[in-house]
Amino acid sequence: MKAIVVHQYGGPEVLKFEEYPDPVAGPGEVLVRVAASSVNPKDYKRRAGKTQDFDPIKFPGLIGMDVAGTVLALGPGVENFHRGDGVLAMAANTYAELCVVKATNLARLPTGLDLIEAAALPLVTTAGNELISEGAAVKTGQTVLVAGAAGGVGRSAVFTAKHRGAYVIAGVLKIQIGEAASIGADQAVATDDETVVDSLPLLDAVADAVGGKTAEKLITKVKPGGVFASVLGAPRNAEEYPLVKVVSVVSAPDAKVLQFMAEAVRDGKLRIPIGRRFPLSDAAEAQAAAEKGASGKILLVV
Repeated sequence: MKAIVVHQYGGPEVLKFEEYPDPVAGPGEVLVRVAASSVNPKDYKRRAGKTQDFDPIKFPGLIGMDVAGTVLALGPGVENFHRGDGVLAMAANTYAELCVVKATNLARLPTGLDLIEAAALPLVTTAGNELISEGAAVKTGQTVLVAGAAGGVGRSAVFTAKHRGAYVIAGVLKIQIGEAASIGADQAVATDDETVVDSLPLLDAVADAVGGKTAEKLITKVKPGGVFASVLGAPRNAEEYPLVKVVSVVSAPDAKVLQFMAEAVRDGKLRIPIGRRFPLSDAAEAQAAAEKGASGKILLVV
């Protein structure tokens, strides 16, 4: 098969479009013919060697986490999928024409959802859902602020919090306030305006997809006994707020969650904007665009 192969850590230029051995589905696994993947920050951080202490690449190796495609073959013991089924998942080594996925991690492509566009969904929608449901553990009637609400993880978190019956404040940049009306929150605030942040009421929870200085400001607005949950780790000043429960959320594959979120996208209840599409062979250009802050999810189409 053709794949994006990494021979050493470095910039986007280390991503090479080459031949690579075909993967084989083992017990409980499914071989997927990849229709598309997408670019996530973890992909280019891993390529650059920033995660090698806990998630190294064994050279020559592959990268990629999102996949949408069709079932090509079933490993021993897999009975609930069939050849030709449309599927999507959080997986590994997805910048390739073929990849192997645990059957338990596969969601079915909802009828009416575009197969290529589905590749934008696995990581961001799962992370956003888990940030709210597991990290912040948001309950009906609570008030939660989602920082980074205009991004894929943030939009997914807003949708999930609203689904759980919370009052949701979308935290965005000043330049995104106009866009925030389409996110589905009850209110939108500019988190890069200190006056606005200072005027916020105390919150039951903050769901953070931004980190940095924004996270350090927002933890000050969580009420005692409240929760600050983040996909980017604890704010540097977290120890100054011992009465706030700080939860770091590390997203893990969950087929049921992904199925639910994909159906929400199909039904128009959740929108994950897609920016640009690149052929798989241009993964280096795609990652360079993502690292420069291109808006919307970037797809790699096989």
